[in-house]
Amino acid sequence: MDWLKWLISAAVIAIAAWAALKGMFFGKRSGEEKDMYVIIGLGNPGREYAATKHNVGFMVIDKLAEKYNIDVSKFKHKALTGDGIINGKKVMLVKPQTYMNLSGESVREIMSFYKVPEENMIVIYDDTSLEIGMIRLREKGSAGGHNGIKSIISHMGTDVFNRVKVGIGEKPAGWDLADYVLAKFSKDDEPGIEAGTDKAAQAVEIFISLGVKEAMNRFNAKQKIKKKDSNKDTDKDNNKDNGKDSDRENIRENNRENNKDISGGDAAE
Repeated sequence: MDWLKWLISAAVIAIAAWAALKGMFFGKRSGEEKDMYVIIGLGNPGREYAATKHNVGFMVIDKLAEKYNIDVSKFKHKALTGDGIINGKKVMLVKPQTYMNLSGESVREIMSFYKVPEENMIVIYDDTSLEIGMIRLREKGSAGGHNGIKSIISHMGTDVFNRVKVGIGEKPAGWDLADYVLAKFSKDDEPGIEAGTDKAAQAVEIFISLGVKEAMNRFNAKQKIKKKDSNKDTDKDNNKDNGKDSDRENIRENNRENNKDISGGDAAE
């Protein structure tokens, strides 16, 4: 009967070892991704929205994915995601597929599942209070009328999370705001938005490697915008002077955010 006891013991050890390996490689992750960075670009899914102003967040994710050879095609947590390495750090690139107004559902699922600290998350999205080509980083703040950010704040239960706002310019007089953000960029605007999304991608890289404070110091100060004026290109140096104009711009921007509102029921807005 000794052989039977030996066989039972061996079987118990094998089952225990399999359970341990299964939990390590296939089980639900919990507290394992505290060093991971989650980079979220907001937008709307579908070809009809692909090149619209509201999808600049997706555009920045695409730039990062191309540069670092990250395949953002795995669908989980209501988003297209891709895992990779940027500046030596593990990252997850995320494009929520819920439509803009429900972005928070996807963001909350991802942050809860991977137990990623909120300070390791950054959200990239469009902003009508900034000129085309400008970007602005923030560590916290209101939704400013942006329905995607409003959804994230609601589902996360906080407005304290990092963000990169990419300027798409103010809507022209007489335009409905929803129509404006869901419209495509004009030919004249394309160089500006290309520069803006490039800078946003660079800001994300600095955020990952050196932190949000350093990214803010580098990108919130002076930015040169190529602006078309009477068929002549001129460089506009924004926020001149030694930080004083930058402070005034921040105050004006906050006032605009508090006064504007995007309402309506279209989930794409």
